Amino acid sequence: MDNKITNFARHHRWVWLVASAVLVIVAAAFVLPMMTTQGVASAQDAYPPLAPLPDVPVPADNAITPEKVELGKLLYFDPRMSGDGSLSCNSCHPAAAGWGVPTAISFGPAGASHWRNASTLLNVGFYTKLNWDGAKKSIEKQNSGAWGGAVAGNLDKALGEERLAQIPEYVERFQDVFGTEYPTWEEALMAVATYQRTLVSQNAPADAFFEGDDSAISEEAKRGYELFMNQANCIACHNGPLASDDSYYDLGVPTHPDFYDSPLKQITFRYENAAKGVPEEVYRTTDKDLGLYYVTKQDIDKGKFRTPSLRDLCYTAPYMHNGVFNTLEEVVAFYNGGGGDSPNKSDQIYPLGLSAEEQSDLVAFLESMCGDKITDEAPELPPYGVYSPSEGGN
Repeated sequence: MDNKITNFARHHRWVWLVASAVLVIVAAAFVLPMMTTQGVASAQDAYPPLAPLPDVPVPADNAITPEKVELGKLLYFDPRMSGDGSLSCNSCHPAAAGWGVPTAISFGPAGASHWRNASTLLNVGFYTKLNWDGAKKSIEKQNSGAWGGAVAGNLDKALGEERLAQIPEYVERFQDVFGTEYPTWEEALMAVATYQRTLVSQNAPADAFFEGDDSAISEEAKRGYELFMNQANCIACHNGPLASDDSYYDLGVPTHPDFYDSPLKQITFRYENAAKGVPEEVYRTTDKDLGLYYVTKQDIDKGKFRTPSLRDLCYTAPYMHNGVFNTLEEVVAFYNGGGGDSPNKSDQIYPLGLSAEEQSDLVAFLESMCGDKITDEAPELPPYGVYSPSEGGN
């Protein structure tokens, strides 16, 4: 009797084990993929989705009008808004070259150099903070630094206002737009910012894809999109309509060789450290751009730079805050390798394990975010007035 009970128990134990194995196989075939899909969806839902750009935000105190845009365009292309009269906004952010000078590190006025790559002005109106380190909180404030900065326009405010006052057409235009007797520095900054807010990306194939047109981008770009959203995890930082979270990260970006080899760039670098008020020890020992640290003076922010938009990347090379990468392929390879070495490197940067084909697919998706090339022609600039004593004025 005991043997029969034992044999029955053994038999049913094997039946139970087989049934359990079948259930595990079923779970592996159906339940686990569902869980994985749900996990991916949850991860994607954690970030603002990629989408077409909305209308550009407009400050309450600086409305966009056609007349102000036209005035801002004239000022943008006018080299008289620089110290020696040789540089305009368009010199460092040329309309024909993606609205950012196509050199690794931008140049400065005569006898000087800048120290960072000139960020593109495309879609600048969508950022909440300007510059690679977020030091400026509006386009208007950024423009003031561009015109008056020692390694940029190098123009004295009072001299700039006097030059504008000696151009009769500007006096008339400022009166029409702002209602003031003579042009002011602040109003000029507002006009240029208004023009810059019109520089918005248009007709990117990826936007049609985001809205449901599956034929808008290539099969390679579609595979790249899946990588962007999942394995490559680009969406963690490059999200929302701008494809930027407008935040700051340390990627371990290597220093551009020219930064060390150029005496003028090193002079500018030391000057910028001193002008930004870093402690003496930092001034004496640091050998690279410290990014967000200059704003916060917190060690944890050394080496952090703003996440740039991915829109119209095919027009805005070179890349990174120092222009160290010339192609999108180089940028993707850098991320695929896990970035560089740096004490504050973000935990979002790690080796991705993408194959050469996958990296190519990711580049194809990035290129699908390039729309119509936005450019503009330099206008005819109004001349200075000729002073005539007999007429008592201009």
